[in-house]
Amino acid sequence: MVQLFFLPPAEKYFKKLRDKELKQKYKTALEAICDDPFAGSEKTGDLSGIFGYDVYHNRTNYEIAYRVYKLTDGSKIVVIMAGTRENFWNTLKRYIK
Repeated sequence: MVQLFFLPPAEKYFKKLRDKELKQKYKTALEAICDDPFAGSEKTGDLSGIFGYDVYHNRTNYEIAYRVYKLTDGSKIVVIMAGTRENFWNTLKRYIK
């Protein structure tokens, strides 16, 4: 069983999201991540251990950054941040530090 948790930046972003079509694409992406926690691409270097999942909407690239924890009773997925691709990874690095 996979548990899904949201950190404050991700929760705030999803709460403010008004575009229903984009919201649905994020929901589909999160379901895909729950089905296969390693569906996203694993980052290296400063962001080692963090996965990124791409969502495309209206010719814009959006990202979901998450971390997977393996527990004895199942996996735990923590969504760290979500948003547009522009400066996304730099903002995530600042948030992590």
